[in-house]
Amino acid sequence: MERWIMHVDMDAFFAAVEQRDHPEYRGQPLIVGGLGNRGVVSTASYEARKLGVHSALPMAEARRRCPQGIFLPGNHPHYQAVSRHIFAIFADFSPRLEPLSIDEAFLDITGMERLFSDRRSYGMQLKQRIFAEVGLVASVGIAPNKFLAKLASDLEKPDGLVLIERGQEKAALQDLPIRRLWGVGRQTSEKLTRLGLRTVGQIAAANPQELQKYFGSKTAYHLIQLANGRDERPVESERDQQSIGNEITFEQDILRQSQVEAQFLALTEKVGWRLRRAEAKARTVTIKVRTACFQTITRSRTLTEATNFDAVLYQTALALYQQAKPREGIRLLGVTGSNLVFHEQESLFQENKKEEKLYQAMDSLKARFGAGIITKAQLLHREDDT
Repeated sequence: MERWIMHVDMDAFFAAVEQRDHPEYRGQPLIVGGLGNRGVVSTASYEARKLGVHSALPMAEARRRCPQGIFLPGNHPHYQAVSRHIFAIFADFSPRLEPLSIDEAFLDITGMERLFSDRRSYGMQLKQRIFAEVGLVASVGIAPNKFLAKLASDLEKPDGLVLIERGQEKAALQDLPIRRLWGVGRQTSEKLTRLGLRTVGQIAAANPQELQKYFGSKTAYHLIQLANGRDERPVESERDQQSIGNEITFEQDILRQSQVEAQFLALTEKVGWRLRRAEAKARTVTIKVRTACFQTITRSRTLTEATNFDAVLYQTALALYQQAKPREGIRLLGVTGSNLVFHEQESLFQENKKEEKLYQAMDSLKARFGAGIITKAQLLHREDDT
C-alpha cells in the first residue's frame, strides 16, 4: 500500500491566537516573546516578518527593526488549550498522528481513500474545519513521505495547501535552494555553496564520494537521500515512541546564555505538553547541543521520579547544558524525554498524586487568568534579568 502523509502547521500560531482574540491586533506587526532587552522572539506575525522579525531573534533587535510593533509576553496555557482543540480535529482526520510541537503534526492518511474524493480536497476539508471551529489558519502539505509533506506545507505559507504527487518528488525539489533541506543550516549551506551546490537538484546529482570528503558518510547520505525526495520514516503516535523530544536549528548561531535559556524554555514546554498528551512521564532527560563547528554534544540524566512537568524538564535541561559547557555559538538545541512511564504504569504513592493535582491546578489557574504569575512567568523573567 502506498504511503501518504499530511503535515499540518498552524501559521504564526501564538501571534495568530492573539490576533484572533484581539481584533485591534489584526493586520498589525505582532511579536510574542520575552519582553526584556535580553529576551528573544518566540513568534512573529506575518506583518512583523515582512519587517525582518523572526523567531529566535533577540528582542532588542526586533524592537529596532519594528519599533511600531505590538510586543506581548504570551499566554502559553491559553495556547495549549487552543492546541488541544486543534489536535482533537486532527484525530478526526486520521487515527495515526505524530505531534511535532504545540502547533504542528504529521497525519498518516495511507489507505483512507474511501473517506475522500481526492487528497487535496481532504486537506482543504481539514483547513476549513480548523478555521470554522477555531478561527485560525493552517498550512497543509501532502506527499508520499514525511520530509516532503513538511516541506510542502511551508512552500505557500500562509494559508498554503500543496500536494506533491508520487513521481513528482525530484521535480518539486529540483530548483529549491539548499536551505530547504531538513537540517541544513547556515554553516552547512555555506559549505555546500563553496562546492558549487546551490539547489537541491544539484545535491541530488552530486558525487556521493565528493560529499563524504567534506561532510562524512552519514551526513552525505542524509543530504543525498533528502535531495532525491526519499524518507522512509513512518508516522509514529506518541504511544509508539520510545522517547518524546523536540529540537530546533537556528537560522543564525545563538551566543548568549539568555537566548539558550529562552530556547530551552520553549523546547521543554513542547516536550512536557507532548508527554502529557500521551499520558506519559519521562524518567530520563537528554539534551542535544550542536555547535557552530558541527560538534554534537549530548548529556542525559535519569531522574529519581518520572516527570512530565515543564519546570522540571527545564531545570534538568539547563543543568545538563551547564555540564556540557560548549565554547562556541550554538546552531541546534534539543530536549528529549525517554525511559517513558505511561499512566497505567505510574506509582500510586499519594505524594505523587498530590503534586500532580497541584500542577494541574496551577495550569488551570493560568488558563483562566493568564500566564502572569506561576512557574512560566518565573522562568520567563530569567530572560529579562540584568
